[in-house]
Amino acid sequence: MSDRFGLSAAMTTPFRPTGAIDHALCASHAQWCLANGCTSITVFGTTGEGASIGTSGREQILGALAGAGVTGRDMVVCVTASSVHELLVQARMAADFSARNILLPPPFYFKGVSDDGLYAWFSQVLEKLGSAARGVILYNIPSVTQVALSVELIGRLKQAFPGVVTGVKDSSGDWAYTQKLLSAHKDLAILIGDERYLAEGVRLGGQGAISGLANVCPQALLPLVRDGQDDSRINDLVDEVLRYPVTPAVKALMAHRTGNRAWLNVRAPLMTMAEGDAARLSLAYDRLFEAQAA
Repeated sequence: MSDRFGLSAAMTTPFRPTGAIDHALCASHAQWCLANGCTSITVFGTTGEGASIGTSGREQILGALAGAGVTGRDMVVCVTASSVHELLVQARMAADFSARNILLPPPFYFKGVSDDGLYAWFSQVLEKLGSAARGVILYNIPSVTQVALSVELIGRLKQAFPGVVTGVKDSSGDWAYTQKLLSAHKDLAILIGDERYLAEGVRLGGQGAISGLANVCPQALLPLVRDGQDDSRINDLVDEVLRYPVTPAVKALMAHRTGNRAWLNVRAPLMTMAEGDAARLSLAYDRLFEAQAA
């Protein structure tokens, strides 16, 4: 595993009922993820509601993590902005923290843009970052951004920025696209976002995952990441989660696992999962995991 990416928890962000960040709970959860099989944590991603966390909030979270002994080598930082200027502020903050990787999605506000337009935007970001641009993982999540990263665009960027663009997180949920990605870019760390395809992706050369479920059951994911070993429980759990808005659903599972209802809190425009839905999801999780453990 030393030369592979491994398993990174797409870490959820705990909020108080007021929407303020619970820094102590954030730090303790990061420690738990790293102690339970994750090779890193990913902060400010989709599951972490990163697009809802501003500059000061990011600084506070990174400070709380540093105070808890979480170092840059333990961390991937997702940067989310359509403005190059705002993105550079976030990315330089990650570089100052010596984050092992920057997770970089496309500009999400503008839809229907061309590969040439996306190439120009990514190029501006990476050129302006200069020496701070290292370990960049391109983030393909068109269900959220509505902007897909083509296999050809990824090839142009890795050729233009060798040693800078080092990976792709593919959360497309499109297995045919993932296969093309794995075939065309064997020199990049291809990370599988949809855990239902994780084991097969690893068998085809994928280097691991940035996973929302790693907040809840990282140990169960390790055989998929390390050995490409299938686990039908993971597939079934993903299917259950996808019945609901994903981030509130993952937080409901966190509340169930920890017994701490504070994990249910989300920031608007997301809404806390309904009590009945949370109970049904928790029951499905127990059926899949607790019964076999017993």
